[in-house]
Amino acid sequence: MSDYKKQEILPNLERQPFEPRALKSIVLSTITVICAVIAIIPLFSVLIMLLYRGGKRLKLEVFYSLPPTAFDLGGGFGNAILGTLFMVGVGALISVPFGVLAAIFLAELGPYSKVARVARFCAKTMTGLPSILAGVFAYAAVVLVMGTYSAWAGGIALSLLMIPVVMLTTEEAIKMVPEPMKEAAFGMGCTQAQSMTKVILPVALPSIITGVVLAVARAAGETAPLLFTALFSDYWLRANEPTASLAVLIYNYSGMPFENQIELAWAASLVLVLLVFILNMISRAIGRRTRIK
Repeated sequence: MSDYKKQEILPNLERQPFEPRALKSIVLSTITVICAVIAIIPLFSVLIMLLYRGGKRLKLEVFYSLPPTAFDLGGGFGNAILGTLFMVGVGALISVPFGVLAAIFLAELGPYSKVARVARFCAKTMTGLPSILAGVFAYAAVVLVMGTYSAWAGGIALSLLMIPVVMLTTEEAIKMVPEPMKEAAFGMGCTQAQSMTKVILPVALPSIITGVVLAVARAAGETAPLLFTALFSDYWLRANEPTASLAVLIYNYSGMPFENQIELAWAASLVLVLLVFILNMISRAIGRRTRIK
């Protein structure tokens, strides 16, 4: 068959630049790229500003020094870093077990029960509520009972914000485990508890860790709940007394008329971003090792 007859029989599959579909694809792709760039610009501008303003003051001194008084120079926010780690740690110790156990019930034990529907609705509602409400609740339930602001109250307030995130992400992670794996576990004689601990949770662990890191990242940057529960302190961590945190330090120092405190606020913002970034990298490394195993 000649080349001329082949061209008549076979359609031309080459992409034409001015074909309506090609033009539509080019226009939509261009719009998507422009929207992505517009969305990224604020993020990179903030990061560049943090590196520029906060990096100038980010010295070893700020990690072990206490905050300065109004007219003093130097100082640091070592107590705020320690307080943030302690309160976020308390929040994680409370929220992760409760969130994972609740997710197991929602995903496997009673996914269609009335209790599950109510719990799922409450969790989704809590993710959209202002964080200050968690602070008000913790103030009434913990601060007024204990008679003082404390790091414990701050950790409990943060746990209220973390539980819905951990619970919903863990539920979705468990649902994403393939059904044949669950059926194979039961076929080998595993009980429901053994199937959950030996098969389902290990497979879903990378996604669960991601959810926990998201919850920790959200809690680490919260200010309003800590204003009602932990308040602030210029001294080192005392769990039963008012406690400093990076978020509240940034809030307090950013509005002061002293250049030294404003510089510390920028440096503390950079440290807070770096802490969240390090946690994110650790979670990804753990998830990658889990997938390999």
